Amino acid sequence: MELLLPKIGLLAWTLLAFLIVFFILRKLAWPAIIKGLRDRENTISEALATAQKVKEEMALMKSENEALLAKAREERAAMLKEARETKDRIINEAKEQAKTEANKIITEAQAAINTQKMAALTEVKNQVGKLVIEVSEKVLRRELANKEAQEAHIKGMVDSVKLN
Repeated sequence: MELLLPKIGLLAWTLLAFLIVFFILRKLAWPAIIKGLRDRENTISEALATAQKVKEEMALMKSENEALLAKAREERAAMLKEARETKDRIINEAKEQAKTEANKIITEAQAAINTQKMAALTEVKNQVGKLVIEVSEKVLRRELANKEAQEAHIKGMVDSVKLN
């Protein structure tokens, strides 16, 4: 039963030991513990503020990234449109150039054909003229084989020239 009902002396010495330990802890340990808790609380609140700031910066960066992505898409679309237009323009220029070259070749071929045609006609006319002269010469030699026929022919030609 002694343990359940301690004596006054034991209570006094226990109380005195508790008070001494309490004052020693209050003077030496308590300020360090309180300071550590306050430092930890400040560190946590700074970390939370930094995390909030980083979160806001991340949201801002996300919106900037989305804006950059949209701008990049617009630029890509513009570049593709410009490339298509350039392709179409080059194709059209090539077609026009081909048409021009074809027309030029056709014109040159027609000119060459006309030149050759005129040359052939001239040559045919020259050959016909030569043939006519040869035939006329042969006919005249035969008809004008005698001297009287020649004189009669010359006289007829002179008379026809005078009449004109």
